[in-house]
Amino acid sequence: MSLDSRRLHSVKRQSRRLTQTPYNKRFVIATTRIIFLAVMPKPIARSKTRKSVAKRFKITASGKVLRARASRRHLLSVKSAKRKRRLAKAARVDDTDVARVKANLPFG
Repeated sequence: MSLDSRRLHSVKRQSRRLTQTPYNKRFVIATTRIIFLAVMPKPIARSKTRKSVAKRFKITASGKVLRARASRRHLLSVKSAKRKRRLAKAARVDDTDVARVKANLPFG
């Protein structure tokens, strides 16, 4: 290797080096003569589904929000069969809570 090719190789190696400043997410690409300042793009904010809400509620095709009824977990021997059948069916969420549920289910 000649001296010129070694020098060129070291310049290429220096130009690939990236250093990150600790307080902002800017990367400085350093070469022997020119310093380029490249600003990294911000990630796009996306809303995520709350999995706890997805397990408890269902949104119908017409936009209604359904929920399970309470009182069907224990002490079932006390309740009549008719009452247990009625509790097995889904109920609609109250209108005051629909907006909060739909906000947590953005793809629902």
